[in-house]
Amino acid sequence: MEITVQHVEGMTFLGRGPSNHFVVMDGAPETGGFGAGPRPMELLLVALGGCTGMDVVSILRKRRIQVDDFRMAIRAERQAEHPKKFTRIEIEYIFRGENLEAHEKAIRDTVELSQEKYCSVSASLRPQVEVAYRITLLPREVATPEIGRS
Repeated sequence: MEITVQHVEGMTFLGRGPSNHFVVMDGAPETGGFGAGPRPMELLLVALGGCTGMDVVSILRKRRIQVDDFRMAIRAERQAEHPKKFTRIEIEYIFRGENLEAHEKAIRDTVELSQEKYCSVSASLRPQVEVAYRITLLPREVATPEIGRS
């Protein structure tokens, strides 16, 4: 795989890979950026969520398990000194739907398969970064928070 990252101005960069989609990255104004895009470390967590999320959705479809809503809340800890790398990441897999308790074991197995076998982003982070996860099953009646809010 080959990715191109081009400096634009200030701390703004454009990345583009084989899918031919552009990703804007930028720094905070106090570091010379314009705040015009996510920071690279944010994108790493988004990539992790996208990777494992796609696994989970694919496996649940094959198992014919339907959920009304599926999202992940990803929290990360970083070391204080440079390079300020991630030291621990926790993914909370949040499923909402009717009678999910009946599928609890299959849902847990699905998440475990993603984390232990299929998610290449998670595998690339380990063992240097602890990637922990937990699963929350919510009944259909319980509203889930809007994306970006916890």
